[in-house]
Amino acid sequence: MIPLHKLLELPRSLRLRKAANLFGGAEYRLLHSGQLSEKEAEYLASLLELLLKDEGFNEAEIAAFKAAQPVLASANLPPANPDEGELRRALNTVRHVLLAQTGRYQADWDFIEIDGVLDPSKRRPFAGMQVYLEDIRSPFNVGSMFRAAESFGAEKLWLSPLCADPRHKRAQRTAMGCVDLLPWERFPQDPFDGSVAAEFLAGPFFCLETAGTPLADFSFPPRGILIAGAEELGVSPLALAAAEASLGRVSIPTRGAKGSLNVSVAFGIVMQAWAADLRERLTCPPLS
Repeated sequence: MIPLHKLLELPRSLRLRKAANLFGGAEYRLLHSGQLSEKEAEYLASLLELLLKDEGFNEAEIAAFKAAQPVLASANLPPANPDEGELRRALNTVRHVLLAQTGRYQADWDFIEIDGVLDPSKRRPFAGMQVYLEDIRSPFNVGSMFRAAESFGAEKLWLSPLCADPRHKRAQRTAMGCVDLLPWERFPQDPFDGSVAAEFLAGPFFCLETAGTPLADFSFPPRGILIAGAEELGVSPLALAAAEASLGRVSIPTRGAKGSLNVSVAFGIVMQAWAADLRERLTCPPLS
């Protein structure tokens, strides 16, 4: 741990980054061991005292520091010892306040989580719930859509030839392990313009696209393939024709000036609605 007087000698931006790393390290150790040493808790409490003398924080940030003080002060001191969740929240809040002050907001994959491989036995997919990602260009979006598809019970994902690689590091980070958990397959050519697996062409198909049936009125199928198209251009004419000849298109009504959503956000909304419909049909217990 860096002596506090050494921290005071650093430029403010560097001092706050170092402090954020100290709170982040403590949170990581707490999450993996379930406790914080008395020495470290005392050090961090003293560091908070130092931070409270910094006039660059706003009222909400100062209040967050003050709320964390008694939690750190009572760490490992029964009977006032805070539970692990309370202590972690204090460390986490201070860390993110410090990072925000330096302009370094964290991405989803930078959050501190328990390491480990996801357990495939916990999957409860809906038989016949499948997805076709057509030319999704952003690895971030591909990873996010894998995560949403796995979470809401998709059985399998199909990828177009030009879809971003799920193995790309950015996709892997956003998917949080779901690329290895959810079965998927990439087509070597456009499946709607050549010979592909009969399993896929059997459909039925519906697509997420504008000018379709509003989400609340759409009749989701017990089995089918949802087509989600490229961020800029949407579903291709061939894929759209296949959907129109099958189950049609589903749209998400909006009220804002923008009138559109990020494709992975829209995809998650539709997947949740489809899963809710399937649970009701199958009288399944609610998802955890």
